[in-house]
Amino acid sequence: MTTRRSFMAGLGASASSIYFCNCCNAQEITTNPLLNPQWDRGGKDAGNEPSLSHRHPLAGTKRKPYMYQGKKVKVIDAHAHCFFPEAVALAGKGTSVNGAVKGGPEHYIPVSATEVIQRRIENMDAKGVDMEVLSVNTFWYAKDRDLAKEICRINNDNLADLCGAYPTRFAAFGSIATQYPDLAVEQLTELMKNPAFKGVAIQANVAGVEHADPRFHPIWAKAEELGAVLFIHPQGTAQLSSRFKGNGWMSNVIGNPLDTTIALQHLIYEGVFDKFPNLKVLAAHGGGFLGSYAPRMDHSCFVSPINCNPDVVLKKKPTEYLNQIFFDSLVFTSEGLRHLIAQVGSSQVVIGTDSPIPWEEFPVEQVLKTPISDAQKAAILGGNASKLLRIGT
Repeated sequence: MTTRRSFMAGLGASASSIYFCNCCNAQEITTNPLLNPQWDRGGKDAGNEPSLSHRHPLAGTKRKPYMYQGKKVKVIDAHAHCFFPEAVALAGKGTSVNGAVKGGPEHYIPVSATEVIQRRIENMDAKGVDMEVLSVNTFWYAKDRDLAKEICRINNDNLADLCGAYPTRFAAFGSIATQYPDLAVEQLTELMKNPAFKGVAIQANVAGVEHADPRFHPIWAKAEELGAVLFIHPQGTAQLSSRFKGNGWMSNVIGNPLDTTIALQHLIYEGVFDKFPNLKVLAAHGGGFLGSYAPRMDHSCFVSPINCNPDVVLKKKPTEYLNQIFFDSLVFTSEGLRHLIAQVGSSQVVIGTDSPIPWEEFPVEQVLKTPISDAQKAAILGGNASKLLRIGT
């Protein structure tokens, strides 16, 4: 077992180094391959290219706050990302971590990177976002137990430091090694002792195994007990990689929403929400395609009983479970948001932008253009997230 002391002693002992660019200043991270030979250096970091750095078009200005009943609404972005160089350095050769996308360099925000943090805050101000709930996209599900544990520890220590230094601007979803359920339960229990953490970020499946698998039930039971939110974020649908080839980055624009859709449908169809009725799940990207075509679920077992398990008897219609799942607003248009609200309820939607990647740079405007009541707008902009994540207004 590698201890924190021996691990940190190894930093700097290597003959070679890996460099990360925090926009302007290079940060050198070194690792010792002799200390843990299986910990190859250098996860793929194509996004950490200075030319991909992105600044909001209105950066340097502050959006006028939205007022409801005479009070400023605290806008909470529940879908925002970051990375930390130490953890990426442990990822292993060939591991894909930070893709070649705009905003890639702005992912790196250790508390020491004051310049890049200030740029992140300027972008938040321009969008009208008061607080981001940060998460690290998983890249450790295929790692062995000790390495996965160490990567999560580095992520969580950095997230805690960052939220502690900027408590009004950042909260966090912690990192857990979901592939080792007993370890994940320990990590989750420890994380939730720190008020900076509102839950944990998990992938849409665990190395190809669905969350509905009983092996993961102890994690969901502990999350339910602690009131921890499970933020489900996709990593694509690798099984369809050959069909995604070609123009348009279909592995993302189709593969990511599809990954989330499949994850949620398994949780619904396999009765996980019946077993854990108070489980809090937040789905990225508006829950994928589920909100757009959900009623088809209600007909499947009637039309084809042979394709349904008679031992799974749901307590509700499949679509009714959508009213207990939470969804971010990252559906790109006010009409898309209106439809999502009509399907799942306005109480189940929170702001999500995918920051620092510029998928949605005007999240407040999108909500304000949606034909819903002022009370619903205030709830989606901040009230729902404040309640769900226990964040003071």
